[in-house]
Amino acid sequence: MEKPLSDLYQQYKNGNLHKKELEGKVFQNLLDNPDRYNQFDGNRERWSEYLSWLYPRLVRAIESYTDLGSSFDSYLVGLVHSAAKEFRFRETDHSITEFVFWKARVEEMMLCENEPDYSSEYSAEYSEGYHGRRNDVFLPCDINPRQILFLLLKSYFFVSDEFVQKIVKTIGMEIEPVQNMINELRKRRSVKEEEILDLRERLHSQHYRCLSYQKRMICAQPGTDYYELLKDRFERARKRFYTMKRRLERMRMSASNRMIAEVMGVPRGTVDSGLFSIKNRWTQQLT
Repeated sequence: MEKPLSDLYQQYKNGNLHKKELEGKVFQNLLDNPDRYNQFDGNRERWSEYLSWLYPRLVRAIESYTDLGSSFDSYLVGLVHSAAKEFRFRETDHSITEFVFWKARVEEMMLCENEPDYSSEYSAEYSEGYHGRRNDVFLPCDINPRQILFLLLKSYFFVSDEFVQKIVKTIGMEIEPVQNMINELRKRRSVKEEEILDLRERLHSQHYRCLSYQKRMICAQPGTDYYELLKDRFERARKRFYTMKRRLERMRMSASNRMIAEVMGVPRGTVDSGLFSIKNRWTQQLT
């Protein structure tokens, strides 16, 4: 049986290949021979994505390989097959998370639902009320494309780039400006995360400061100037603590309507009214 990877490893052991050269040649061999591993139903695009995900693990596997009766080829075949299970699980988990979020948040537009199977007598009736379907995404015809964009930006953190591409195609928009808006919101989220982390640390410090003043008050003689000083400091520290706590509770990671308006270059009222219109339409359908 041909063992091309074992041959490469032997060249490495003999000093004819550097470690980086071995890693590159092994990766290229895997990339060029997907049929040998019988994964992902022969889909080369998914195979390439999988190998890109696998590469760091592949490097570690090469470092830890020892010849204890199993050839280097067999060793890597086992790695490829076992890691593929984890890769599929991660794909499924991500897909389910995305589906559940969109189903819960925008069920009125059925962005993640598969198109129902209608009998022929009903198909014409329903097709008049919907846009054409693309990439498993179909939308009610009375939904304004801009409103869809508002909702997409509102939920930017919970969608994949692939899903964004499907949506922009469906509503007839270019991907680049929409992706730029999402990237800008992601940058702002990163800043917000740092602000929240800093505020949490300061809140903890303020909590300990309050406890310190309270403990010192217990040890001080009531009615003395020192006691009254500690009491005043404790009250101000506690007031500041609850102010900081309320501020932290109001901080949200999701995109506000104001942020969406800023990245789109439109008035905030336009975003408010667009999202309210969607919510109102869905409320009416439920009643």
